Amino acid sequence: MKLHIKHTTDYRYSEPLLYALQTLWLSPQSGPAQTVDFWSLGAPEKLFPQHDAYGNSIHSYTFVGKVSDDVRWSLVNAAGQVDTLGVAEFVDAPSLPHPSFFLRPTHLAAPHAVLAEFGRRFVSPAASHGQADLASLLALSQGIADVVRYQKDSTSVITTALQAFQAGAGVCQDQAHVMVAVCRSLGIPARYVSGYFYAANEPDLASHAWADVCLNVAERRWVSIDITHSCQIDQRHVRLAMGTDYDACPPIKGVRQGGGEESMTVSITIEPV
Repeated sequence: MKLHIKHTTDYRYSEPLLYALQTLWLSPQSGPAQTVDFWSLGAPEKLFPQHDAYGNSIHSYTFVGKVSDDVRWSLVNAAGQVDTLGVAEFVDAPSLPHPSFFLRPTHLAAPHAVLAEFGRRFVSPAASHGQADLASLLALSQGIADVVRYQKDSTSVITTALQAFQAGAGVCQDQAHVMVAVCRSLGIPARYVSGYFYAANEPDLASHAWADVCLNVAERRWVSIDITHSCQIDQRHVRLAMGTDYDACPPIKGVRQGGGEESMTVSITIEPV
């Protein structure tokens, strides 16, 4: 499926912006599950491209202003066309971190005894010996979707996996974090994935998140699972970036000086070509 994507982030400030440094995880890359036909980024200043430790394509820019400039608005645009292939299983490049790296605890997706107990209802302890069963992982994703019900605006970007699990509600980011944290609690490497999702009847999920789970550590073989829909990824999914959790690959992260109160509006449109 060919999808045309437009992603706009509009910042407004109550006082003049004096300084901003931002990094963008907004560039999908071609890989087993997709081919990027074309893509462009726009920002207030020149963008400098590089790759992070997870192999993601990232861009950074720096803005320096003065009070007399009275800059109270900035815009980041991302747009392009991606041909999605619907491939859910893949093998990591040797240059990427070893699967065992993704067992490490992180603040948003830390292992916990409560999560391990829940996970053992679906996944055999044998899965911790370097291999995991896909059917069990899909059953686990369904179990998580059942106990962490999708509820818009029920959490924030700082909500942890355990908090969302105990609250019984969250958004796709939280469901992905719970999946990652449960897998780590069982000794199965897992990581967070950011991306886009096309469904005409689910516009709230245009900005989406899911999880990569390692099926075979020795072979570095992974599967991408959409916990919100309890399925492997398919042609509706566009992969942006991956990391240990949301903090490792947010769409935009930065610091600023000045600007006073900030408001942000995000608009994402996805259309089949």
